[in-house]
Amino acid sequence: MPLHKQLMIVAWPAFLAACGLELLVFALVDPLELHWGGQALVLSRQGAYTCAFFAFWVVSAGACALTLLLGGAGTLDEPPASAAGTRGSEP
Repeated sequence: MPLHKQLMIVAWPAFLAACGLELLVFALVDPLELHWGGQALVLSRQGAYTCAFFAFWVVSAGACALTLLLGGAGTLDEPPASAAGTRGSEP
């Protein structure tokens, strides 16, 4: 399978997951009330949203890439074994 296709198989679901996580987390948390190491973050709301989104995207991309790796990238181009025998044979 071409590299660009594998990249999109990983990047698109990871992007959607990051969007969902961003909505969920920041519906419940105010970025201006976040603390790191006992100190308030020096980021604006928009900065916190941006950093969190990219962190969520990287983590989601890692999960998607691991799924692609463990699932076998070559199986997407081949029809399932059960469908291969039924193709072209009509009753």
